[in-house]
Amino acid sequence: MKEFYAEFTKDELWMIEEPQWVKHLQNIRETQFTLGNGYLGTRGVLEEIPYEAMPGTYIGGIFDKIGSQVDELVNLPNPVNFKFTIAGEKLDLVAADSIKHKRILNMKKAVLVRHTVYKDTKKRCYDYQSLRFISQHNKNIGAMQIAVTAVDARCSIDINTGIDTSVANARILSEGRKRHFRIREIGQSHRAGYLAVETLEKKHIVVYWSGFYYQINHKKTFAKDNIFRLKLKKGQTVIFTKIFYIKHFPYKEDISSYKKESLKVFHKAFRNKFSNLLTEHILAWQRLWKKADISVEWTKNLQENLRFNIYHMLICAHYDNGSSSIGAKALSGEGYRGHIFWDTEIFLMPFYLFNFPQVAKNMLLYRYNRLGKSRKLAQSEGFKGAKFAWESADTGEEETPAWSKDFDGTVIKIHTHQQEQHITADVAYAIYRYYIVTGDEGFMVSYGYEMFFETARFWASRVEYNKRKRKYEIKHVIGPDEFHRDVNNNAYTNMMAKWNLVTAYKLFCNLKKKPIIYKKLKKKLYLKEKEAGSWKRIAAIIAINVNKKRIIEQFDGYFKLKKVALTRSDENGIPLIPQGLKPKSLGKTNLVKQADVVMLLYLLNDIFSLKTKIANYDFYMPRTVHKSSLSPSIHSLLGCDVGDLVRAYSLFKLSLHTDIDNIYNNTDEGIHVASLGGSWQAMIFGFAGIKIKREKMAVNPRLPGRWRKVKFSLIWQGKLITFELTNDIIKLKIHFRQRQEMEIGIFDRMMRLQMNKLYTFKRYIVGAKREKFY
Repeated sequence: MKEFYAEFTKDELWMIEEPQWVKHLQNIRETQFTLGNGYLGTRGVLEEIPYEAMPGTYIGGIFDKIGSQVDELVNLPNPVNFKFTIAGEKLDLVAADSIKHKRILNMKKAVLVRHTVYKDTKKRCYDYQSLRFISQHNKNIGAMQIAVTAVDARCSIDINTGIDTSVANARILSEGRKRHFRIREIGQSHRAGYLAVETLEKKHIVVYWSGFYYQINHKKTFAKDNIFRLKLKKGQTVIFTKIFYIKHFPYKEDISSYKKESLKVFHKAFRNKFSNLLTEHILAWQRLWKKADISVEWTKNLQENLRFNIYHMLICAHYDNGSSSIGAKALSGEGYRGHIFWDTEIFLMPFYLFNFPQVAKNMLLYRYNRLGKSRKLAQSEGFKGAKFAWESADTGEEETPAWSKDFDGTVIKIHTHQQEQHITADVAYAIYRYYIVTGDEGFMVSYGYEMFFETARFWASRVEYNKRKRKYEIKHVIGPDEFHRDVNNNAYTNMMAKWNLVTAYKLFCNLKKKPIIYKKLKKKLYLKEKEAGSWKRIAAIIAINVNKKRIIEQFDGYFKLKKVALTRSDENGIPLIPQGLKPKSLGKTNLVKQADVVMLLYLLNDIFSLKTKIANYDFYMPRTVHKSSLSPSIHSLLGCDVGDLVRAYSLFKLSLHTDIDNIYNNTDEGIHVASLGGSWQAMIFGFAGIKIKREKMAVNPRLPGRWRKVKFSLIWQGKLITFELTNDIIKLKIHFRQRQEMEIGIFDRMMRLQMNKLYTFKRYIVGAKREKFY
């Protein structure tokens, strides 16, 4: 049998394969095989939509609430819907027998390829092959092609396709399934199907066009209907090609202009050759991978898994002037209802910041566009400035549900929106990081300074002065470790607030050198020098508890909690919570859910000494159960810092495999974007040794022994830098159109390097006072 799409199954080190049909993995594969382009995401469902499939079609920023506790990402009508029936038997992996099945996600070209051979009850075989993609060239276009062959007998085949409007958002607790849209218009025009839907509360208009044709013996026929019958001779193949268009628009009573506008774009794609659409898409992906790829000379498995993580970050990269951001599950599923958390700025943004700065800027513009709501949120709780929502959707209002399931399945009341306030400092951290890496003063003038000063105002009003201790305290909070709720002086929260206040004061002082901007901002924000000066004074005496062994107490009273030893781990190396210890009791123990103090030591790397890092890493590591996918990568990063490379590498692999191996048993709900971004950071900032030291880039690799070489590129202040690293040799080139010099830390020494010149530096292993370069 001819392999119609064989050329897409030969890109070694670029493919994730489903080698056979395993029913209980169906929803996991749908997440793993998600296709997207940042604007649009579609889960990797099988075209026949088998029983218990979870089709998902999502547009970034399209949320609705009717029928649910809070706003959730809308699951829109499914265009990937193609059903075949022969003599009453559906070609379906659940309903029918198959003698062969394989799917491959080609990450290099961002196409999903399938080959299944079905056998009916009369032992007749039917060969089924398909390829589909969501265009990276035209972000409103998707395309698919299916080849069906009657292998050993003639047959009549019934076709049923079109856009499936029966989809709904998933059940959550007692809500049941919810359909967040109604059909506005539906019909046929210009050899294609047309559909317009309207979301129930927010009134977003989403327009679809879908058309298809089929070819038998190279004769092309445009289908007149979505449901019809064809006859195939023995050995004969029919190839179906389907092109679809999806775009959202603001509400209008009369949507005829939307229909006309969208038809032009769809019709241009529909008239084009499928091969041309595919080529344009592949070329766009070549440009993405040229910037984002990391090449590791070691093993096939690691390289594929690393690219899997990068691929999923690329398919949610988008720039829309801050209309949307990237949720905790991106556009691959409905976990966390599509909400945006601190994961976005702290875990995910660094990948874009160093590869696609415009996408990082978009994330921050998303926060700026919702600054008004953040101010109102702070004000409603009796504070000044801006407090960012713990869970945000389209408006920036707080969207955390009141109830949710704990990791043991019990329903619990949620307090994170009231107490997990560190997100405000996390956003400020991301703003400053963006400023340092890009040097984008224009962004700071228009958006960044205002956000930063408003976050400082929040913390200045949030702290409480303890006269007895002569310290400012932050009480009734939850840190990143969510086992411990309603605590006082969480070290991560307090230290990030302290950093936020100090850095805001520093930025305010620097602005004085730019009098026009300084006066404009002071007037806009009613900001006076006295207020800015108070930020520095408050920061100086914010409470941080450190004992004589340099160990930072996670919060007041942590050292006195019940001590629980972790003696067992699962097959992935994740510590097992001792039997009999229920989730509601964990807050009374010293067990830590995820990186908390360790997270602090990583983010504020320059502030803490190596001795302090080692003491806290050694103390908190055996107490941490990594019940969040956010945890392993951060411990890996600090492990690199303190020289524990064996454990660092083990935790890096755990993070890297989070979704490819369904480590946390919830990949079916969507990809873990924090783990994707954390793995990338562990790779680049951990093993490759890229650091920001005193606001300058530095590189000092510490690669695992089996890695022969690592190659990648980063963007620093508008300049592309290509790296080729071993543990003892650094090769780099700074690509820039102008002749300039740039200061970079090489191993342990700052050096001034010229643009467009290839440098090679070699580390002296023994008795060397400086690095050799030539």
